[in-house]
Amino acid sequence: MAVGRTPMQPGLLSSTVGFCEGRLAPNSIYAVLHRECRALFPDEMFADLFAEDGRRSVPPMIVAVVMVLQRLEGLSDREAVERFAFDVRWKYAAGGLDFDHPGFVHTVLVDMRARLAASARPNRIFERTVEVAAQAGLVGRRRVLDSAPIYDAVATQDTITLIRSAIRGLLRAADHVLRAELRAVISSGDAYTSTDKPVIDWTDAAEREALIDSRARDGFALLTVLDGRAVPGDVGQAARLLATVLGQDLEQDGGVFKIARKVAADRVISTVDPEARHGHKTVRRSFDGYKGHVAEEPDSEVITATEVTAGNAGDAEPAADLLADVLQPPAAEQADQARAEVYGDAAYGTGPLLAELDDAGARVMVKVQAANAPGGRFSKDAFTIDLEAGQVTCPNQMTAAIRPKSDGGGAACFKTACAACPLAAQCTTARNGRVITIGPHEEHLARGRARSADPVWLAAYRATRPKVERKIAHLMRRRHGGRRARVRGRAKIAADFSLLAAAVNVARLGVLGIMSTGSDKWAVAAG
Repeated sequence: MAVGRTPMQPGLLSSTVGFCEGRLAPNSIYAVLHRECRALFPDEMFADLFAEDGRRSVPPMIVAVVMVLQRLEGLSDREAVERFAFDVRWKYAAGGLDFDHPGFVHTVLVDMRARLAASARPNRIFERTVEVAAQAGLVGRRRVLDSAPIYDAVATQDTITLIRSAIRGLLRAADHVLRAELRAVISSGDAYTSTDKPVIDWTDAAEREALIDSRARDGFALLTVLDGRAVPGDVGQAARLLATVLGQDLEQDGGVFKIARKVAADRVISTVDPEARHGHKTVRRSFDGYKGHVAEEPDSEVITATEVTAGNAGDAEPAADLLADVLQPPAAEQADQARAEVYGDAAYGTGPLLAELDDAGARVMVKVQAANAPGGRFSKDAFTIDLEAGQVTCPNQMTAAIRPKSDGGGAACFKTACAACPLAAQCTTARNGRVITIGPHEEHLARGRARSADPVWLAAYRATRPKVERKIAHLMRRRHGGRRARVRGRAKIAADFSLLAAAVNVARLGVLGIMSTGSDKWAVAAG
């Protein structure tokens, strides 16, 4: 299929331009797309996705506009193509197409996403919005970081459902010869063809335990058949999932498999979407799915980078990737630029990230959690840590040497000094005295806590960091495709989240008055 070309000459009497002009605000997303869509998303931008000859595709610029509006309005593929067919604003946004411009089927959107995913630049629509903002001088070297839960699009499964579903997936992946060999070792009598739970008395503990044990034995028997054998990729993947499910939830007690009295650290919660995880946004607020991470330029409120991680990942884990553009040294012609400035809440105040920011020479505006101790006792901040001298001084002016550890940190043990200390009751209840643990990034954490207590620093932090909260609200305002994922799997959700960020960026650029000045140069309208 060859790349299609967007029509350049709308009909004199049938164009949507005359109808929409004056009815839509000049800074609306429909108006900015109408004015700039050909410069924002030219057909040539997608030429590498198509063959040089063949049947012409739907013009990629039109598809890109539909994808952007679809994500902003939280529509399914079928709803989006219907909106394009009957909503004059969408045709106006796609360059002022005629009222009777032909629509297209929803599979065109599916095909475009697949082509983008297989390309060298899968997030080019989002990257284009950042590139345009930078051309217009809207992207500096300040960044604010934040994340938000993205609820998965599947149901969380219990242990027996996970095991049966994983076994069913393995049988489905095997060819008919291997499937017959696998079925021969199943001893429970379960056919594993239905998603319905086995019919037992679920109030009877003995029956529940027998069910778990029998299905677990089926699973291990299947893995034994495959042990050491070369199998196709999809069979191997299904077998690994089954092994993970069996290993994370079960333990053997007296030769009987039972549900373990623990929760695995990286527990698979669904065989339909094995990458989804249990996550916590706060101590009391949990969710199942993924986390969407963003970096925002706080002055223009343009999103500069996005990432999606499993729900149990820490907020600081993808921070280096989100900040890659500002953590790199500026080019020679930009050497006089201000140094990078990074804002983040206490979730980003981890030792490794603080060390990376300090090493890059960034101005660190990241909050660090204050030290605390149980029972209102002396926190770690009450001790004087002298890393150069390799010692720690307690509130009673007793000193203990720091014993180094292999990870670069250490520990200072006060031992018997606490026995005769008049402040011991306010410090520790341990028989061997207070122990102060020194992390490998202790210097950066201490510096961060000191910064967080500075009123001037705190005022700048409070004036800037909340801006990203509003941007998160823009991203998550639609439940379908915003707060809840439209697709399954981290790669697809990451691409969808990137496209959502592109749509929000285009809307923001419209508010700022972005305009093309020719030769792929951009500016913001005066006033």
